Amino acid sequence: MSESKRKLEELSFYSESLQEDVTLLVYLPSNYSTLYKYSLLIAQDGKDYVMYGRTPRLIDELMGESKIDRTIFVGIPYKSVEDRRDKYHPDGKQTNAYIRFLAHELIPFLDEKYPTYQVGKTRTLIGDSLAGTVSLLTALAYPNTFGNVIMHSPFVNEAVLQAVDSFVSPSLLDLYHVIGTKETAVKTTQDGVLNFIEPNRILHETMRSKGYSVFYDEFDGDHTWKYWQKDVKRSLEMMLK
Repeated sequence: MSESKRKLEELSFYSESLQEDVTLLVYLPSNYSTLYKYSLLIAQDGKDYVMYGRTPRLIDELMGESKIDRTIFVGIPYKSVEDRRDKYHPDGKQTNAYIRFLAHELIPFLDEKYPTYQVGKTRTLIGDSLAGTVSLLTALAYPNTFGNVIMHSPFVNEAVLQAVDSFVSPSLLDLYHVIGTKETAVKTTQDGVLNFIEPNRILHETMRSKGYSVFYDEFDGDHTWKYWQKDVKRSLEMMLK
């Protein structure tokens, strides 16, 4: 596939778990070939990781420099703010169904359609804020299916901390976790204004004490794409190498 023909492919298929059609934004790297196997990078807030994170472009750049493995990007956009909360929030009405969809429907679909490794450690979930939260919860629920998680400023509450604390196989996961030092008063749609950094610090301490393999960093910034965008490249380099 030549440079000029690279494009984001939009696919749609029906999810039994969610009882609705799900849109996928799939990016095959510029030198894509069915002769090779590929890792998967699956993004919650998928359209944001395309538009603001510029993730497909970074994948091509890093693959060209041999800094990451051959990787297919799959972005899952949310339909509305309400839909996003229903599927990503730990207490969301559809969160459990969404997690089932990722493990039991999306992965078989992608493994059948593309030449993937079909191993947990070659599948990375990525997300910002609530999208990072549901990525983590999915890996905790299906650690043999999803071996890596990238979290940019995840939402953390007691349910998240409990899930991390009670997980019995931390060695199955590799985690990347960043949070901004200015994330002290983040406006959320339904939970009011929240301090994000303190719960994230508790999350990190919990992970450290339980023996998780996690890269953790605090950046000088707040809860916006202005800061997450700068970090995407490093996160891909570390987690997709």
